[in-house]
Amino acid sequence: MVRTKLGVTSYMDTVDLKNASRESASSTDTQPTHNAPVENTTNQPLQENPVWEVVRFFIIAILIVAPIRIYIAQPFIVSGQSMDPTFSSGEYLIVDEISYRFEDPERGDVIVLKYPRDPRKFFIKRIIGLPGETVKVERGAVSVTTEANPIPQPLSEPYVVFDKNEEFELTLTEEEYFVMGDNRAASLDSRAWGALPRDLIVGRALLRLFPITHAAVNPGDHPFSSGELE
Repeated sequence: MVRTKLGVTSYMDTVDLKNASRESASSTDTQPTHNAPVENTTNQPLQENPVWEVVRFFIIAILIVAPIRIYIAQPFIVSGQSMDPTFSSGEYLIVDEISYRFEDPERGDVIVLKYPRDPRKFFIKRIIGLPGETVKVERGAVSVTTEANPIPQPLSEPYVVFDKNEEFELTLTEEEYFVMGDNRAASLDSRAWGALPRDLIVGRALLRLFPITHAAVNPGDHPFSSGELE
């Protein structure tokens, strides 16, 4: 989530010019007399157009802010209950858009993504499954099978309060992720529309700025230990 120049004419110059005009009043010569100093107008500051000043300010602001919004960080406001109780509707977030250019998303990261069925819409979800894994949901409990370990490993998810009794299974290919909302009973996620392509990930939730009482860095992140998936 972005706001005088003073020109001074010497008093003595003004007086001298007035005197010179009286001395040469009867003369038809339009040239200044030897006793009349000529005001150097080239040293006078130009008056800035206030409208141009405002336009220039906005142009500079756009040139600075636009690359930041596009490539580095962007503000988002949470809307809906799909991430309750971790995030509530109306919370103001700053999303890091640059980190995933240098590192891979990890299980437990809270991300903002483009909805695969309508990329004009943005969702906030949690990464559950990584490329090449199989995610299985049995009676609401989530387990993950990795290439290194074919035995399903149950995930400990203390952030889930509103569960949903259901059955689901999906195997991910390369560059695909499985995402879910923390409010399993009210989230439109990979259980409904399938795997999330990596190129639809906007970024990771970096800051929660509002409400102030819930301000945090990397809000909602739940890193999983390697031991959980060995």
